[in-house]
Formats: sequence, C-alpha cells, structure tokens
Amino acid sequence: MPHDHAHPHIDPDSGDRRVSIAIWANGILTVAQIVGGILSGSLALIADALHNFSDMASLVIAFAARKIARRPADASMTFGYGRIEIVAALINYTTLILIGFYLIYEGGMRMIDPPQVQGWTVVILGGIALVIDTLTAMLTYSMMKGSVNIRALFLHNLSDAAASVAVVVGGTLIILYDMRWVDPAITIGIALYILYLAFTEIGGPARTLMLGSPPDIDNEAVVRAMREVDGVADLHHVHLWQMQEHEVALDCHVVLTAQGWDESEGIKSAIKDRLRQDFGITHSSLEFEHEDRAHDDADLYGHHNADDKGKPHGHGNADSA
Repeated sequence: MPHDHAHPHIDPDSGDRRVSIAIWANGILTVAQIVGGILSGSLALIADALHNFSDMASLVIAFAARKIARRPADASMTFGYGRIEIVAALINYTTLILIGFYLIYEGGMRMIDPPQVQGWTVVILGGIALVIDTLTAMLTYSMMKGSVNIRALFLHNLSDAAASVAVVVGGTLIILYDMRWVDPAITIGIALYILYLAFTEIGGPARTLMLGSPPDIDNEAVVRAMREVDGVADLHHVHLWQMQEHEVALDCHVVLTAQGWDESEGIKSAIKDRLRQDFGITHSSLEFEHEDRAHDDADLYGHHNADDKGKPHGHGNADSA
C-alpha cells in the first residue's frame, strides 16, 4: 500500500516567527512563575515554571535545529543536515524525563511537611500560564504533523497547559480549605504526566537515530515485492532506514537469474518503481549479483555472512536513485 508522506506546508519564515513568539512568551512566563513560586511558597508553581523553562530551552533548540536542517548537503554531511531535528527532539524529551524525576523527588519531600502557600498568587499566575501555554500550543499545532522536532514542542506545551490547570485548581483548594498537601500532590501529578508523555514519544527519535526500520513500513512486504519482480532470484543484506524524518532509504544485494542478468537495467527500474509507488521509498541503492556467483548463506538483513570471510563480493554493480 502506498505511504503518503505529504504534510501540511508551513512557510519556513512563518514557522520561525511562530517559534520566536513562543520563546519570548515562555521566557517571560518562566521568570514570573519562579518569582511568584518563591514569594508564595508554592512548589507546584515552581514545578510549572521549570516545565515552562524546559519549553523555552526546547524552543530555542528547535529554532536552531530548523535553521540548520535547511542547509544543503556538503562534503561533511553528505546526507544533509535534516537529522538535527531528530537530535533536538531527543534532547527535548530527555530534559522532560530529568525534570519529571526531579519534581517527583521534591514533591515527595514536601508531602512529608507541606509548607504554607499563598493561594491567590498561585491561582493568578497559574491562570496567566494557562493562557500563554494554550497560545504556544496553538502556534505549534499546525506545524507538528510534519516534524518530530515540533511535535516534541507541542507536547511540551500541551503538558504545560494541563499542569497550569492543575495549579489553578490546587491554589483554589488552598484558598478555600487550606489543603496545603494539595500543592506537592499536584507537583507529583504534573511530574508523572511529564514522564508519561516523554517515555511515550522518545522511542521515535531514538529509533531513527539508531537507523531502525521506519515503523510505518512493513519490511517483509518490501522484501516480498522486490522478490516478485521478474528476473530476481533472491535478496540479502537488506538495510531499510530513515535518512531523515520523512525520507526513507533502502540498500540491498539483489541476486539475479541468468536471464535477468542480461536485463539488469530493466529490473533495476522495475524494482525502483515498485519501491517508490508502493512504499514511498525514493532513495534506493541496489547491488546486483549473478545467481551463480552470489553470496552463500547470506543473512537477509544486516551484512553478516559467516561464509564470506576473504571471499570476493560477487561480480555486480550498485545503482542508486
């Protein structure tokens, strides 16, 4: 089945402006919440401030990554700079995890001896934070579907908005019922939510950086489709990975029949057409081997072959597109 890799297009300059606005908004909010948290004695407010600070740092990283990712390929980075956004997303999710564990520790300490908290300060600053978090989430929502980097930011902002709601509710309970334990309890709840989001999403960037197979493509179906091309006897040493977030690549050894060897150019075109049309794979490198001189007992995936030590790699040719 064909895979549609099209995504809503946001003009790069417009996207940069959105991220810049979000950076300034989160920076101002972070300072206000830290000051308010110290003055009011609210750990939940400081927790929300730390979360917002991580958002600001994430936005700065994402902004830089968007700029770098547009650079063309060169001698140093022959695949281009697009993967910098994957790296940025991994950094952002990692900071979320560290912040989450820290907040659980601090919240646990305060559950033992809840301090006095000025509820009105918490409610007012929590309300302001909710407005800014919602604005930031709206700025990044339309951009997240085409970038794991921006998706990480959107989830940061979404979790911030949820945390701000919890902070407002906690401040209200403190005002009405002097329930001081609510503040550290909400802090722990925010932390658990942060960890849930981070651990749920971090696998994608990690998989890409580990050169894992694209999760939305069935490897077996790709192999089966290539084997079905007339003139193909077998495949081995298959590698399927994501060069960038929306660019899938494949390279492999294709064993051709004796008749197919004489028609290698046509077979190459047929394989590449099928890969492009059925799976959205636009970059493929194929090394052809004659079935009489193919690797013996070669692995389907990877490149290990217990019997090919010192043995020449078959007479073939490699083509890519």
